[in-house]
Amino acid sequence: MGRGKIAIRRIDNATSRQVTFSKRKNGLLKKAKELGILCDAEVGLIIVSSTGKLFEYSSTSMKSVIERYNKSKEEHHQLHNQASEVKFWQREAAILRQQLHNLEENHRQLMGQELYGLTAKDLQNLESQLEMSLRGVRMKKDKILTDEIQELNRKGHLMIQENAELYEKVNIIRQDNMELYKKIYGASNLIAISTNTQNSYGFSITADSYEPIHLQLSQPQRQSQEVTRRATRSG
Repeated sequence: MGRGKIAIRRIDNATSRQVTFSKRKNGLLKKAKELGILCDAEVGLIIVSSTGKLFEYSSTSMKSVIERYNKSKEEHHQLHNQASEVKFWQREAAILRQQLHNLEENHRQLMGQELYGLTAKDLQNLESQLEMSLRGVRMKKDKILTDEIQELNRKGHLMIQENAELYEKVNIIRQDNMELYKKIYGASNLIAISTNTQNSYGFSITADSYEPIHLQLSQPQRQSQEVTRRATRSG
């Protein structure tokens, strides 16, 4: 008659539990040793009893077995992390591909292509999107044109101001020339000189201050000859 099967559960009797532990411990150590010899495996076995007593067996060295175990566990953890990271990026790539497909389909529909399968409500929503886009484009265009007009007006005002300043400078130069001729020819010939001054020196000053003013100096040969003749008469 064979031995009955023992239920795998905690043995309540302390003596029986200790006897079972001793028997099975020896059997486990024997199996570990046989496994290392027969299969050329590196085996490490650690047993701690309920009383805290330590038993161990290693086919080579327990330290080397533990180091190899830790290294193998770390490599497995890294491979697991790499596999998880690869799966994460694969999911992200799939999501991005789907978003790109949706955007391309939406773009084709906005361009009036591939409208088959759309309901009247979908077409109405598409029309609303196009109207909103067109309104935004027009607002942007109007803003750009307004800014350009304001910039042109600003430059125009600056040119008008510069022309006015040039006109004032020309008037100052003309007054200085009148004073100079007054000193040279005297007050009696001031009217004639002022008339000839505009012709001989070419100061063309118009009523409109915004028109360009042209300055041209002629050769004062005739006037120097006239001064020489007057000096000869007075002598």
